[in-house]
Amino acid sequence: MSDTEFTRADVCAAAIADAFSEDGEIFASPMGLLPTLGVRLAKLTSNPDLVISDGESVFLGGTPPLGGKDVVEGWIPFRRVFDVVAYGKRHVMMGATQVDRHGNQNISAIGDFARPKRQLLGSRGAPGNTVNNRTSYWVPKHSTRVFVEQVDIVSGVGPSRAAAAGPGAARFNDIHRIVSNLAVFDLGGAGDTVRLVSVHPGVSVAEVVEATGFALDAPADVPTTREPTTEELLLIREMIDPKGLRFKEVPDA
Repeated sequence: MSDTEFTRADVCAAAIADAFSEDGEIFASPMGLLPTLGVRLAKLTSNPDLVISDGESVFLGGTPPLGGKDVVEGWIPFRRVFDVVAYGKRHVMMGATQVDRHGNQNISAIGDFARPKRQLLGSRGAPGNTVNNRTSYWVPKHSTRVFVEQVDIVSGVGPSRAAAAGPGAARFNDIHRIVSNLAVFDLGGAGDTVRLVSVHPGVSVAEVVEATGFALDAPADVPTTREPTTEELLLIREMIDPKGLRFKEVPDA
């Protein structure tokens, strides 16, 4: 592969990095492999002020490779994480087993709440994240099973539900981006609904619409997600993910 050729996983990493590019000096909390890759790419390019951790208990010095040895710079036990959440200087990117057109996320269970068909993670920190600090979602397999008209159980709160709950829930609710293996979205659609921002290179709008289980707000002309730069490709391949772990989530078709 040449220095300028790229894969879908590279495009997704750059799109995730863009989601954090204008955050300034905040605590970035990526959950999962591609979000971690994207955040470290942002720190090395567009936003060097990002503060990153191992996702458990320590701040990291530098930007270690995925699967490599971390350089510890400081200690941040969970009680300190909650202090940062309440302060709001944080941007978390979580997964989403389901996400609906109003930006509500489900990672708790599938089916009726009283008798679910499948138990998942539980709501974890999703409610607190979505009412206290900027939140984005990463979906590695875009399908109508994930992008649904209405989530079975609300874990992360979208803007309409937050507004209905009152100022305490709505004041800091900020569902910033949803990045999937097909496209990028925000909540800029009519009535704060999911809107198509861009489709990845090689993906058509029709493919995204077909793989989405609700009426998708889309402009007349949908741009293409930008291609990663040569610098970004070198950083991804040689520094952040030399083992190619990203292809486990987004295979190189």
